[in-house]
Amino acid sequence: MYELLVLLILVAGIVLVTARWKVSPFLALIGAAILAAFAYQIPVAEVASTVTTAFGNTMGNIGLVILFGTMIGIILERSGAAISMADALIKVLGTRFPNLTLSIIGYIVSIPVFCDSGYVVLNSLRKAITLRTGVSGLATSVALMTGLYATHTMVPPTPGPLAAAESIGIADNLGLIIAVGLPVAAISAMAGLFYANSFSKKSWTPLPEEDHDDLTEQSYEELRASYGKLPAPLLAFLPIIVPLLLICGASVAKLPSHPLGEGAALETLSFLGTPVIALIFGLLAASLLLRGNQKLVDFNEQMHDAVRTAAPILLITGAGASLGAVLAASKLTTILSDSLSGLGIGLAVPFLIAAALKSAQGSSTVSMVTTSALVAPMLGSLGLSTDMGMVLTVLAIGAGAMVVSHANDSYFWVVSQLSRIPVITAYKTLSVATAIQGTAGFITVWILGAILL
Repeated sequence: MYELLVLLILVAGIVLVTARWKVSPFLALIGAAILAAFAYQIPVAEVASTVTTAFGNTMGNIGLVILFGTMIGIILERSGAAISMADALIKVLGTRFPNLTLSIIGYIVSIPVFCDSGYVVLNSLRKAITLRTGVSGLATSVALMTGLYATHTMVPPTPGPLAAAESIGIADNLGLIIAVGLPVAAISAMAGLFYANSFSKKSWTPLPEEDHDDLTEQSYEELRASYGKLPAPLLAFLPIIVPLLLICGASVAKLPSHPLGEGAALETLSFLGTPVIALIFGLLAASLLLRGNQKLVDFNEQMHDAVRTAAPILLITGAGASLGAVLAASKLTTILSDSLSGLGIGLAVPFLIAAALKSAQGSSTVSMVTTSALVAPMLGSLGLSTDMGMVLTVLAIGAGAMVVSHANDSYFWVVSQLSRIPVITAYKTLSVATAIQGTAGFITVWILGAILL
């Protein structure tokens, strides 16, 4: 009972200091790891090594993957590739079903690009489609938001799922996470889309134009023109397609039947599909998007920006791993095994913890990192220690990390302000949409668990 009480106090403390007092999640997690070590009576001589070893191992295993993924996202955002992808999809899908079009665009763009950045880049496109089709701007906002959010929390190489995979212990099988995560994220996005469609003809009063960022004053045509000549659609999609194909190809090659061959072929495919190597090839493909006489200068500047963007995520991920290592070294694992075995709650545990942390402190990434660190020692007692069990755990955490986006979440404000949605209306629509899609994602994961585990 004492160990469980300590765990609850730690979780409450992390939420309090990050949400109420705005303490850095990195410091909150490192502090929790050290306090937990003493509370669980880990020998003093082992406290520092437990914390630092877990931190270092995590940086070695996942640090470069997160960094290269962030670099690809920055180039896609700055080069106009996101706009080019959107244009290509509009040509295929048309504007007859504007909400569906925007949901699909968001779903694809947010695989490597942060959902906040994706919404900023695509907002002018959303406005143009809204004006062209006459559908409610409220509906198009919800559709784009939920499409972006689905892959942001469920599909690598977005940092949240990557960090969770590392903490859970399945980072060496990202291909399986991608293969399962893409359809689960699609169902989650579809749930958001159905909810968005309910507002298609709804009248609402947007905020006055002067209440928002100047960026929203750009027309879609002006935004396109600001990038100069847009990259060809194939080049725009290539940085996403290349690493996904390489990672998934390696997973297929490693199947017991070796369908793609053995020997040198297996070794080559396994090497190319290693996440770090696959993302390096994705970065090389992204570099083809750079144009003009200052390519090297632009590339270096964007890489510096990517490092600044990735640094907080890397630190939080490492700190979460330190907390997880301390919990794993304590008696908590045995107690949880005795307490949870036979209850049959399985995947509900990571989902509920992630949802509670997300709703309390606002950041999906912090929610995923913290939850994965907390549940990693529980996997055996929850019946989730197989590869598929760990993959579904990552996805359950991702579903929980959507529930719910509200005033303490930067994404809530990005969407509501750029779309000129009043706060009260945003609570009734955007927050509800994330609750619906997160719940739909978890139900899908739970059904898969019932079939596959």
